Amino acid sequence: KPADPEADARLEPRTTARTTAPAMPSEPDELAYLPTAGPGVRALLAADPSFDVARFLEGSKAAYRLILEAFWKGDLEAMKPFVDPHVHETFASAVEQRAKDGLVLDNRLVAIDQALIAGVELDRSLALVTVRFEADIAAITRNAAGEVVAGSLSDAVQTRDRWTFRRDISSQDPNWLLGETDEEE
Repeated sequence: KPADPEADARLEPRTTARTTAPAMPSEPDELAYLPTAGPGVRALLAADPSFDVARFLEGSKAAYRLILEAFWKGDLEAMKPFVDPHVHETFASAVEQRAKDGLVLDNRLVAIDQALIAGVELDRSLALVTVRFEADIAAITRNAAGEVVAGSLSDAVQTRDRWTFRRDISSQDPNWLLGETDEEE
């Protein structure tokens, strides 16, 4: 059955299934994070035993897709619940400039090849989790007349991004917000 992308995009790290086993955090799959992120992942698991690495990564991939597609369409309202106000403002400025220049993006996320936790920081109850995405994106920029001025839908480009999600782990709200984006060289 198709997953609900909006529910997945909320990055809910909590699991609904509860077991009677002792509440010991399980060791996360080492393929889900870079070795340098291991201590941070373990610290987050100790601070928030309900954090689920695999579920978080699935949610982060759904958010990556949803936020990128909303940005490309210029649909700022669709991304608003998933991004920090500063990130929303940055995206809004870019969408406004694109409109001013008479440009339209006709981009498509072909595939997310990899999503790994690249770093975790804890500052009291504030958790910051940085995810490194490797994705193939087919990108076309069109002018007001609909003519292609850059890119190609038949030639996907490999991209590498680092997105940092944040959440107050003392909060009842299980949702993570996108707090920062960086393109990896």
